[in-house]
Amino acid sequence: MKHVLDRPIWSALESAHSHLAEGNENARRYPPSIVPFAASADDRPESLDALEALPASEESMILVEAGPIVIPAGLAVVAEASVVQMVAERPQGRISDSRIEPLTEADAADMLALATLTKPGPFTLRAQSLGSFWGIRSEGRLVAMAGQRMRQTGFIELSGLCTHPDFQGRGFGTLLFRFVAGEIASSGDTAYLHAYAANISAISLYKTQRFTLRSEMNMRVVKRRS
Repeated sequence: MKHVLDRPIWSALESAHSHLAEGNENARRYPPSIVPFAASADDRPESLDALEALPASEESMILVEAGPIVIPAGLAVVAEASVVQMVAERPQGRISDSRIEPLTEADAADMLALATLTKPGPFTLRAQSLGSFWGIRSEGRLVAMAGQRMRQTGFIELSGLCTHPDFQGRGFGTLLFRFVAGEIASSGDTAYLHAYAANISAISLYKTQRFTLRSEMNMRVVKRRS
């Protein structure tokens, strides 16, 4: 039996994030200005045709699934990677720390600058449309952040975890990880995340925080064939 997180993008866009979805019952995507994620409902021809029709000529879309990803004939793979999906073994307790502050739309430019520097994954000025984010500042400068991205029934993705290189080694990443995981658990949902399979150091950190491997995932970046 398939798990709701086997096709996380599709299951988010047909449930908690349906209000953000572009497309139809066969294929959907997030608005590219928020995040370039897309998915077909399944691998039927009509679903693949609908997925192929989603991007404009120069737009890229990111597909993430547990099994092999079937690519429509009219789309070309421009990048690919192996990803792991990890899930909290048990609910994390909420923590409080005076250094952590909620981030708002006024912080969007600072958030994008930090994400552009550290590359935690796809990130835009409208990332907060997906969920709440929190950060740590030093002398007014945003130096670390983490937040929430995709949502499915019973699950919320922990994402955007990053620390400025000048401030690494101070425990900010672990602190924010524990904080966001606790906030997710307090809502009654289970926290999960994605990481590149090659990012051994990050995966090791997540294991220390009692996140366990749920599934290996495939990621493909596609765009229209010219």
